[in-house]
Amino acid sequence: MTQTPKQNPQRRRALLRLSAVLLAAAIALALYWFFCLYGKESTDDAYAAGNLIPVSAQVGGTIVAIGAEDTQTVKAGQLLVRLDDADARLAVERARAELAQVVRQTRVLITGEQKLEAVLAERKVALARAEGDLARRQAASADDAIGKEELQHAIEAVDQQRAALRVAEAELKAQREMVMSDAVARHPQVARAAAALKAAALELERTRVPAPAAGQIARRSAQVGMRIQPGAPLMALVPMNTLWVDANFKESQLAKLRVGQQATVTADLYGDKVEYRGKVVGVSAGTGSAFSLLPPQNATGNWIKVVQRVPVRIELEPEALARHPLRIGLSMNVTVDTSDQGGVLALSAPVGKPAYATAIYDGALERADALVAATIAANAGQ
Repeated sequence: MTQTPKQNPQRRRALLRLSAVLLAAAIALALYWFFCLYGKESTDDAYAAGNLIPVSAQVGGTIVAIGAEDTQTVKAGQLLVRLDDADARLAVERARAELAQVVRQTRVLITGEQKLEAVLAERKVALARAEGDLARRQAASADDAIGKEELQHAIEAVDQQRAALRVAEAELKAQREMVMSDAVARHPQVARAAAALKAAALELERTRVPAPAAGQIARRSAQVGMRIQPGAPLMALVPMNTLWVDANFKESQLAKLRVGQQATVTADLYGDKVEYRGKVVGVSAGTGSAFSLLPPQNATGNWIKVVQRVPVRIELEPEALARHPLRIGLSMNVTVDTSDQGGVLALSAPVGKPAYATAIYDGALERADALVAATIAANAGQ
């Protein structure tokens, strides 16, 4: 009769402990997935992005001063580049002199119209006087009190005054067609000269290139003494308070992403100790490869399926950006809470409201109008 070997109690206890540890780890992983990972989509293929505003001059010229250097921060409207304005100042002076001359010529035309109105009134009085003399002589001629020759002279005098009246009326009409208005500023020649002065004043003001927004200077290529053409890039400006994150999610993660979902973002620059709060504001209309310079052509025999990624825009809270500034292109980690499925994939752009605008150019035309008004008033006797 064979005897069954006895089991090792130490081995049994070790197996029990190992089983308990594995079971606890499985339960912990299940709880972590349910409470921390369930209903969330994450990616580390994300980068900080922002507006890269090109700074260029609206007119050509020679650079004589540069107001900011790379890495420096500037305020909106701060002078960045100044061009040589000698030619622009001369153009303004010529335009002002031309406007002054046209205004004075128009004043002469208006004065001539008033003179012709007085002549017309005088002709009307002379005609009435001649017609009265004729009526008296016709009455006297009926009684044979005057001769026929004197009566004929009276008739000729009336005809002469009527002709003079028609001439005065024609001259006044022609003068009025030239003047067209008793206001100097509304005369066509004055308006044309005023427009030329406004254009010259704008050219002079545009020799100073201001910062279109507050931000940090980057990619400066402008140099003192450089001769530039209108629109030539001089430097770039990055508004640091409007940065966002472009998170590239896999196509299999897009099904639950919606606009308005809350996101948690961390940057490799600061690590996990700094956390940004944000929200999804839009999903791109296509994958990154579809919008690349050379889109892929998959209609080939050696096609291999690759998981595509779609950029998702994450808007960050400005307060966190102010406390912990970012830089364009920094690596980010994004986790989106997808439990809220009430949003849409893309928001409609507001009608009639710009998404991004600058006000530094406002008032340029008003200042040119003030210069024109002062020139007209100084030469119109006002």
